[in-house]
Amino acid sequence: MKTITFNQQILTPSKIVCIGRNYVEHIKELDNETPDSMVIFNKPNSAISDSLYYFSENTRFEGEICFLIKNKRIAGISFGLDLTKADIQNKMKAKGLPWERAKAFDYSAVFGAFVPFDGDITGLKLELYINDKRVQFANYDLMIYKPKEMLTEIQSFMQLEDHDIIMSGTPKGVGNYKVGDLFVGKIYCHDRLLVESSWPVLASTRSHR
Repeated sequence: MKTITFNQQILTPSKIVCIGRNYVEHIKELDNETPDSMVIFNKPNSAISDSLYYFSENTRFEGEICFLIKNKRIAGISFGLDLTKADIQNKMKAKGLPWERAKAFDYSAVFGAFVPFDGDITGLKLELYINDKRVQFANYDLMIYKPKEMLTEIQSFMQLEDHDIIMSGTPKGVGNYKVGDLFVGKIYCHDRLLVESSWPVLASTRSHR
């Protein structure tokens, strides 16, 4: 089973619950329809990775504010990358089929360390840099669905176990990447840096495809 680190502990999430289409500008950049309810999908434990691998020229990065759950509440926070095989996802969407082949593949949920968080959730913001250039920015105000709404909606039909992770959606600025790129993700509360994670993009081996 794959693990994550939280407050210097090693934990094993049972699943990752992902919120899709949660930022208006991201919906526009991919020319998607604005949903009339929260878009929710899961990634399995096997998707977790602490390294960022290159899969193909059609694999897209999506930076996200990620929440660690304990006792059905937010206990921790980290920066995460939701990797998407965009060509496969487009085919699945066109046929009205599920997204697992494009979203839930091994090593498709990249996380830095999680840190405890019980502060002002309205002050959260995200920045993603690739090769020292800022490519994504998000904050609480830009979210269509706020974290408390996510918790309520998810738990209306699905049990959240201790150490499960919620990926809260990605803002505009998603794109492809290549071997040798350097990703640096930062989460702030107001102007205070909560956590920073970095990943050099590694060449994929057969076991990571």
